[in-house]
Amino acid sequence: MLPLSLLRAAQGHPMLIELKNGETYNGHLVNCDTWMNVHLREVICTSKDGDRFWRIPECYIRGNTVKYMRVQEEVMDKAVEDQKKFRKHGQGRGGRGRGGRGRGSPSYRGRGGSGDRGGYRGNSNR
Repeated sequence: MLPLSLLRAAQGHPMLIELKNGETYNGHLVNCDTWMNVHLREVICTSKDGDRFWRIPECYIRGNTVKYMRVQEEVMDKAVEDQKKFRKHGQGRGGRGRGGRGRGSPSYRGRGGSGDRGGYRGNSNR
């Protein structure tokens, strides 16, 4: 399972985030983006030492400062179910599609149209 699909499934659920500097943030995930930046609401921030606490209405955490994220087990189960649904409907990542670009397609003709690689085409004295 991809980490971003897990984060998307965790939207609206409580989670814990520990930063590289040792601070921890407990709150409800509002949103995340492709760089794993997260927006939390109803946050309790704990200092590195664990002796100071702050209640913050909301905060934004940059993804590259995160050491780890912890989500509830039910969120993990939901993410697995969502992933199965997408694969069942053919929306999985990197599956074989129809048509499109690239080699191997029977309709691939190259730049020359319908010709054969420049071989003999009969008498060209017309």
